[in-house]
Amino acid sequence: MSKTPDLLTKELKVINLGLRSFHEALLDQGVPAVHTDWKPPAGGKKEIMSLLQKLEKMEDKIEAANKEALQKLQEANPVLVGVGRAIDVIPGMEKNLILHAGPPISWEKMAGPVKGAVMGALVYEGLAKDVQEAEELAKSGKIKFDPCHHHNTVGPMAGVVSASMYVFTVKNTKHGNVAYSTMNEGLGKVLRFGAYSSEVIDRLKWMENILAPSLKKALELKPEGINLKSLTAQALMMGDECHNRNVAGTSLFLREITPSLLATDCSKETLKEVFEFISGNNHFFLNLSMAACKAICDTIKDQEYSTVMYGMARNGTEIGIRIAGLGDMWFTAPAGRPRGLYFSGYGDDDACLDLGDSTISETAGIGGFAMACAPAIVKFVGGAPADAVRYTKQMGEICIGRHRDYQMPPMDFLGAPVGVDIRKTAESGITPIINTGIAHKDPGVGQVGAGILFAPVEMFENALKAFAEKYSA
Repeated sequence: MSKTPDLLTKELKVINLGLRSFHEALLDQGVPAVHTDWKPPAGGKKEIMSLLQKLEKMEDKIEAANKEALQKLQEANPVLVGVGRAIDVIPGMEKNLILHAGPPISWEKMAGPVKGAVMGALVYEGLAKDVQEAEELAKSGKIKFDPCHHHNTVGPMAGVVSASMYVFTVKNTKHGNVAYSTMNEGLGKVLRFGAYSSEVIDRLKWMENILAPSLKKALELKPEGINLKSLTAQALMMGDECHNRNVAGTSLFLREITPSLLATDCSKETLKEVFEFISGNNHFFLNLSMAACKAICDTIKDQEYSTVMYGMARNGTEIGIRIAGLGDMWFTAPAGRPRGLYFSGYGDDDACLDLGDSTISETAGIGGFAMACAPAIVKFVGGAPADAVRYTKQMGEICIGRHRDYQMPPMDFLGAPVGVDIRKTAESGITPIINTGIAHKDPGVGQVGAGILFAPVEMFENALKAFAEKYSA
């Protein structure tokens, strides 16, 4: 008689792959078991797996390109160097041109808050006497529309920039490129959330006539500028993630600019208004941070053989990404709906789809990617502190590296994940997390909440296809 196999006499140690219900059934029967959260590469999609295998043949070139891209992202040094009118400083800006957030879109397909912001901007510019006339002008064909990203610019939410608006000028002193952004109006009923009331226009005029000239004078007294990379690194240490939470960043900026403001010829009343506005707007640093991130990420545009994402933006209708090795191409998908918390009286039925250029934050390795730094933000967007660490760890699975300078105290000063790799997203099915404000779907209302969501995987799969087509031809 044959000897009884050891397998039948020893205690079994079960490792379950696949359905969690199998693991739970074993536990119910008193069988020790470990569940492994496994799924087939690329979700079992044969075409994507085939493309990934094809790219393995050029892995040395891709890895070398991505290593260089990571170095550029880490070494970039964004510095606030000036304030100027959009028409005077933004490349290609025209009086009848309105810049918007996200990938290209026509007036007819624009989401409600984007249309609202466009109409408000036309009234602000004096091109229309009221929003009704502005709407007719916007759909007449006499007004041009173009993404902010096509003009070295970024804008939060609706992202609208018009000719007379003042913008920050941020220079990447390491690589020489420049980026721009408007000044943050605050939360609630503001242009960037699609509101266009007289209150909104009056605030924009005050920013044009009081705030911007004051900051311009102050910066002219700081020939070395203000190092935004340094402020961002400090803010992460102080509880910000620099997308939806900017309390520390705004405070640090105000501390940096105050001595120069006091040295200008601005009146005491003007200085009082400026200080009250900035100190009362915890999101003031957001637009500065976004311009800094744009200046950082554009350094890897056109990096041959690099599979790293250098742009991600939404317009309330679509979300789009841009890949270093694929230059100016956009890869788009329908915009998602954030899951989060709403202001009293509002809910999912009121919300616009995902909106804004502020995902340049995640592209540069902060925002949702550094959420572990800002557990307080999770309550605002719905969740628990442990979620913040979990999201940050998850983002590390799809990035090419960790940031050298953007460190996270809650994770033993580990660098924030940076450099989303389309190969990793397509293979794992994990996509960038986004934490964001939520605008009302209709023009003229404004902000109604804040939340989180993940970017759709199809954009990354389509980018992977285009990359394989370009480089394996």
